[in-house]
Amino acid sequence: MSPSPDGPWSLPPDLPAVICHYIDGHYVKSEGGATFPVANPATNKPYAEVAAGSGSEIDAAVAAADRAFRGGTWPELSVRQRAALLHRVADGIELRAERIAALESFDTGMPITQAVGQAARAAENFRFFGDVIVSMSEDAYRSRAQLGYVVRKPKGVAGLITPWNTPFMLESWKLAPALASGCTVVLKPAEWTPLSAHLLPEILHEAGAPAGVFNLVHGIGELAGAALVGHGGVPLVSFTGETTTGKAIMRSAADHLKALSMELGGKSPCVIFADADLEAALDSALFGVFSLNGERCTAGSRILVERVIYSEFVDRLAERARRIVVGDPADPMTQLGPLVHPDHYERVLSYVRIGQAEGARLVAGGSRPPHLPDGNYLAATVFADVTADMRVFQEEIFGPVVCVTPFDSEHDAIELANRTRYGLAAYIWTTNLQRGHRVADAIESGMLWINSYNVRDLRTPFGGVKESGLGREGGQLSIDFYSESRIVHVALGDTNVPRFGIE
Repeated sequence: MSPSPDGPWSLPPDLPAVICHYIDGHYVKSEGGATFPVANPATNKPYAEVAAGSGSEIDAAVAAADRAFRGGTWPELSVRQRAALLHRVADGIELRAERIAALESFDTGMPITQAVGQAARAAENFRFFGDVIVSMSEDAYRSRAQLGYVVRKPKGVAGLITPWNTPFMLESWKLAPALASGCTVVLKPAEWTPLSAHLLPEILHEAGAPAGVFNLVHGIGELAGAALVGHGGVPLVSFTGETTTGKAIMRSAADHLKALSMELGGKSPCVIFADADLEAALDSALFGVFSLNGERCTAGSRILVERVIYSEFVDRLAERARRIVVGDPADPMTQLGPLVHPDHYERVLSYVRIGQAEGARLVAGGSRPPHLPDGNYLAATVFADVTADMRVFQEEIFGPVVCVTPFDSEHDAIELANRTRYGLAAYIWTTNLQRGHRVADAIESGMLWINSYNVRDLRTPFGGVKESGLGREGGQLSIDFYSESRIVHVALGDTNVPRFGIE
């Protein structure tokens, strides 16, 4: 991307004037031509119109996916054939890696140095789940009387609703296991970041996916997303987003008893004991909350520090935060770019004001950098002396804002870590591994790291407890969600059925 008189970036080349839906193998506009604008967060200037989907487009997409599922060849392919297609999808993603990074960075404000890994991770998701289905086995249970064997069948049309923070990677995280399982798909991407999803139809078509297997409907969550969740022809929904929306999805899905997998909000603790490797803990704490512009579901946004090192740690954290480079996402030197949308920017700023009003001590950031008068920019922000009753301690901010709180004992650290309604991730720093295991066992969280940051193994369970989510994905657990396990029992001899009605 190159500088432009109109803002930090020029428009990416070869973008359509209208970003359309993709239904049954064709790009289509919305009924009546309805669209909505989408803007670059570095300038807040619109760059394209997006087709605004609603119930009619969801109906058409679900019908196409249902035809491909019930009357098509996709669910009947061997796992080896589906895996081969997923590997071709991965090849197509890797061929477009540079463009995916550019579009993702332009659309979300993610620094380009962090966006470059998104295509590689997305390609790995497809390769990984292709390998998973080839290596999976189906169980058998034998007794003297009968043999029972398990048959795994895809559930049907999967509804996928994805967020705006790392759009392409999270689309692949849901799409790959859904297709690997033999489901057909309707994807509703986040309305604020539609660009990278627009590449998926081309990639899947080139890989050989039959028409109707993959369908894409853009639109506002309250219209297109709600229509997808409430559709009677969609037996399962995978959603990543905030908790309030997740609760609304649960209420709607209850009418059809849909299967749900939901990764929701987080307010994850990063617990640092006095004996920790402080340099490594500091690096992890900073990266964990300020990478991806702070718009990370697993961000360690509450740093709990043992009191004996608290003052030193706060000073060093604030000093490092003040040196984080905020700027044009296209600049390789940028570490923190603009937040995704003016509405979200104002929401994050409101929490900065709330923290100050509640009495938290602002030690870094808290305002727009003076050299960036336009766009949704906020300097890396650190609040110290945050107490557990403050809203900035309790509520997900989802931006480059971190709260630091002291603790006096292991028991105190655990109690503070658990004093939120969330339980997605947690990070523990200590050289005492016995204590590390004890604390990890006691913290109410779906995922924990000891002396590490958010390094994922795709085989492991991903998800949260409490109000951070429902269900688990990752490895075979993802395939379990998108498929049904049915048991077939076969008699091996005389079953000796009691003979009712015989004198």
